[in-house]
Amino acid sequence: MNDAGANRPVDQNGFTVATRGRGFFEITRQVADLVAASAVQTGIAHVFTAHTSCSLLISENADPTVRGDLERWMARVVPDGDPMFRHDAEGPDDMPAHIRSVLCGVSLTVPVAGGRLRLGTWQGIYLWEHRTHPHQRKVTVTVLGC
Repeated sequence: MNDAGANRPVDQNGFTVATRGRGFFEITRQVADLVAASAVQTGIAHVFTAHTSCSLLISENADPTVRGDLERWMARVVPDGDPMFRHDAEGPDDMPAHIRSVLCGVSLTVPVAGGRLRLGTWQGIYLWEHRTHPHQRKVTVTVLGC
């Protein structure tokens, strides 16, 4: 067994996002704060949400029309109330929310350099709520490196 990784810092913390229903909620600052509070200077930040009806993504953060366009596109691809869906126990947005989550993913990995997230100039980290009603979404950030 190689002990080289034994001295590498690992830090794991989380936070909750109170959504107001379907839409984008920028979490860049919360993730960046957890990275800055860790001892990691060079490494990665893994961001994960333990839910099946929301997603995490990196997207344009300067022009909100991008997120509006994404929402409209997704509504066309995976519409609420489609009669082909049998799983609708929690309403017409139930199965579409699960499909949207599968398509977009529930985790991200972002490089860390100089103790900070290495995002591009116009990139932000978002939790994309796919349900139409408010939810409390838990996000876990694991920072690995040296």
